[in-house]
Amino acid sequence: MQLPHFPECDRTLVQSLFHHTDQELVKSFQQHPEAGCYFTALFCRYSSLVYSLIRHSAKSPVQAEYLFALTWRHIFHELGGLDCSAAEDSRPQGKAFSLQGWLINVTALCINQAVIPEVESIHYSLQKVSPPFWCYIEQALDQLAPAERLMVLMARTFRWSETRIAAYLQAEGERITPAQVKARLQDAYQQLQAAMPADIQGIYLDDWAAFEGSLNATDLGQFESSSLDQLMQVPELATAREGDGSNN
Repeated sequence: MQLPHFPECDRTLVQSLFHHTDQELVKSFQQHPEAGCYFTALFCRYSSLVYSLIRHSAKSPVQAEYLFALTWRHIFHELGGLDCSAAEDSRPQGKAFSLQGWLINVTALCINQAVIPEVESIHYSLQKVSPPFWCYIEQALDQLAPAERLMVLMARTFRWSETRIAAYLQAEGERITPAQVKARLQDAYQQLQAAMPADIQGIYLDDWAAFEGSLNATDLGQFESSSLDQLMQVPELATAREGDGSNN
């Protein structure tokens, strides 16, 4: 089994954190949500372990990558509320809390509970979007207003024109012109840049134009633009639904 290589693990900023303990990285991740390097360092430390567990249980490499991304997304959200001290207090006397053990349990939970589509329905690729970057893109998208988030997904994921986006929103009851869509998209991109941790931009992006281009890559597949519901059938970048923009 060949383990994937993640270029972010070679970044100086990430490597400078490798001497920290798991608990120190978790605490820094929780206390500094404006920084993405701590989660990225944990990802680099344990990506091989998590991938190995998943690959042995998945039927194909494509399904393994899909589940690997979903698992790290789940880890990202669970880490925010993880209390290492409380977890250690609840363990039998003499047994210290192990983040590695916790990650193994979380991975096993995802393996057992995740519904994995057939290979032909999966278009996610680790080479396009690494899980930490995906998590922070999703986090930034979640900070947008529903209408702006929906417009960004239409424009960048489905590659709809401003005219088509305006027509869709008009059909949903919103009064908006293509020119207004263009202006709101530009504002949304600026908000995304502001919401994205600066160190994540430095780790994964050479410039902001590269980020806008990455929104195309994070479609996680070449979707048929006739159905926005298809966004829910793969690791989604946002929870935008068809009606999100109708009341904004």
